[in-house]
Amino acid sequence: MSEASIFTRIMSGEIPGDILFEDELCIVLRDIAPEAPSHLLVIPRQPLPGVQDATHEDKTLLGHLLVVAAQVARSSGIAEDGYRCVINAGSHGGQQVPHLHIHVLGGRQLHWPPG
Repeated sequence: MSEASIFTRIMSGEIPGDILFEDELCIVLRDIAPEAPSHLLVIPRQPLPGVQDATHEDKTLLGHLLVVAAQVARSSGIAEDGYRCVINAGSHGGQQVPHLHIHVLGGRQLHWPPG
């Protein structure tokens, strides 16, 4: 069995996390190394390693995560000016934690391409 991700450990209460929202399917945390003034993580409770591992059976969960991302963007005050949702997939995509999560970044002008 693989080692629990940092997100699984936060959800279990093993380590602390700044949880801003939670429901039966996901939690939302502040990122501990923010890349923007507002940098939130939408994390499914189900330990899906990454979007690259998603299947047809995950479509309801994936939709829910995006709806929650929009909800927390509104509640954190970044929705009106705009924000970015990012899902990193695999090592070349910049994924560092093997547990699917959506970065919700805002609070400043974001540039394209992201890098």
